[in-house]
Amino acid sequence: MAGVEETLGELNKESFVSLLEKLIGESKHVQNNPPDLIPEEDRVVKHVQDSLLPLSTTTGGGPLIVNHVSYFPGRGNLIVEYPGTEPGKILSFVGMHMDVVTANPNDWEFDPFSLLINGDKLCGRGTTDCLGHVALVTELMKRLAETKPKLKSTVVAVFIANEENSAITGVGVDALVKDGLLNKLKGGPLFWIDTADKQPCIGTGGMIPWKLHVTGKLFHSGLSHKAINPLELAMEALKVIQSRFYKDFPPHLKEQAYGFATPSTMKPTQWSYPGGGINQIPAECTVSGDVRLTPFYNVTDVKKKIQEYVDDINENIEKLDTRGPVSKYILPEENLRGSLTLTFDEAMSGVACDLDSRGFHVLCKATEKVVGHVKPYSITGSLPLIRELQDQGFDVQTAGYGMI
Repeated sequence: MAGVEETLGELNKESFVSLLEKLIGESKHVQNNPPDLIPEEDRVVKHVQDSLLPLSTTTGGGPLIVNHVSYFPGRGNLIVEYPGTEPGKILSFVGMHMDVVTANPNDWEFDPFSLLINGDKLCGRGTTDCLGHVALVTELMKRLAETKPKLKSTVVAVFIANEENSAITGVGVDALVKDGLLNKLKGGPLFWIDTADKQPCIGTGGMIPWKLHVTGKLFHSGLSHKAINPLELAMEALKVIQSRFYKDFPPHLKEQAYGFATPSTMKPTQWSYPGGGINQIPAECTVSGDVRLTPFYNVTDVKKKIQEYVDDINENIEKLDTRGPVSKYILPEENLRGSLTLTFDEAMSGVACDLDSRGFHVLCKATEKVVGHVKPYSITGSLPLIRELQDQGFDVQTAGYGMI
């Protein structure tokens, strides 16, 4: 893309803001929180098409090839292509998703479903995640079609449905990949445009949500020797589980090269129990949390190990530390044992971008030129979908613009 910036010039700010205003105006209808809120991404598709179809081969006599691909009514994806001169040479922008997370207007100081312009700040649901990126890349493709630079690489933009809910499949980029519609994007770097910082994001974390259900025996707290306290059992068991986790999955040497803010972690974040009086030891409780895993460890290996920790505690529960002179996890006279049951919700793998990729070096060079400096970073926050693309042979680089 060297020299292209001189040909394209700057993108049209007024056109970008005008388009973004229309997209934010649709944000109420593209909230993704089934079953109550099913996004209608085609509302966003229409505005993108309004900008690009007049410059397309189909209706406008322009160079853009525009393909609307839908697997569910009202929930389309849009693939836009600006042809280059060398067959097989590809540069792609993917991940600009047209759904958003929910917003409760009562929690906002202004209407989240309309664009607020406050000086240089653009505010509203989706301005960063990710309708702002939809507008930005739309303007890029529009500018390419207007100026018609001769590029060696074909430039492809893929606007996708259903990024905010990975539990539902067959709607967005996963379906496009399955149908082979993105295969040719393996011919060059794929820039996943869905992060908030202006710097290249070169690493993300995997996420493993877990629940530890602990069963004891209910009894009056004044006779605690007749109870199995699940709260104490949960605390002592979790201490062992975490200690073993950090021993088996310590900070990885590659984390320094990628600049990860933290190593892999396992921690509780929620605690629940059925309720009862303050003088009652409950029969059960559940501790929930997550593992945030740097991409140099395998999610399946971690889940297997944590299950082994729990199994070992269950088999040797009498060896677990107790709390106080009558604290216990076994009542032999009643043939009762406390127990732990571990479950996992849907896990997500992290990504380490290829630092030898031409795409990475181009991204760094462009960032330094525009922002004034380049400082790639990594976080153990998670992005869905991109590890699957990487595993299938796509050269994934991640970037984005704006601040949350």
